[in-house]
Amino acid sequence: MATNVTYRGPADLPDVIPVFPLPGALLLPRGQLPLNIFEPRYLAMIDDAFLSGRRLIGMVQPVPADENAKRPSLAGVGCVGRITQLAETGDGRYMLSLSGIARFRVVEELPATTAYRQCRVDFEPFAGDFEARAGEGEVDRDGLLKTLKEFLDVNSLEADWEGIRTAPTETLVNALCMMSPWGIKEKQALLEAPDLKTRAALLVAVTEMALAKDKPASETQSLN
Repeated sequence: MATNVTYRGPADLPDVIPVFPLPGALLLPRGQLPLNIFEPRYLAMIDDAFLSGRRLIGMVQPVPADENAKRPSLAGVGCVGRITQLAETGDGRYMLSLSGIARFRVVEELPATTAYRQCRVDFEPFAGDFEARAGEGEVDRDGLLKTLKEFLDVNSLEADWEGIRTAPTETLVNALCMMSPWGIKEKQALLEAPDLKTRAALLVAVTEMALAKDKPASETQSLN
């Protein structure tokens, strides 16, 4: 199922969208996020997204709530995606892929009558998201690849280096951010980064801090 819609700016998107609060799941513009949907409320959300004809889902991080809260609050910024692949598994689940379009700021959560949550959102603060590959030339790609290699080596992981070297910089940065193993706060910071250069630099910084923690004390102590 291929997408056949072009989004040129905020005006091309609705100001009310269904949202899927999923801890640690990061969607970025033009990124591809696979999802395994099995909860009844989110199965209904997917069905309604198709019935509306838009196939749009907003991904947003839930904010941990206190014990007495009925449900977690939502982070102030998320990213909307369009369902571009969908398969039924035969056991009541949907396997789908969301293609990221643009980030949004949550204006308010609506008192929805649906089982899933809906928000009024504003895409205007992120109008630059509609321009593909903006700011690629400002990214320290060599530094990013150096840190990636160190992370892979430390964790005994393999990578398709030919694919990495030929990938456009925006695709590479956003894919690495989305696949990164970091927590909710770090991924929210990556999402809210004002531009591609800042996002790449933040990813490198977070990764380097994690690598430093994993090194033996003898390697990190330069003075005695």
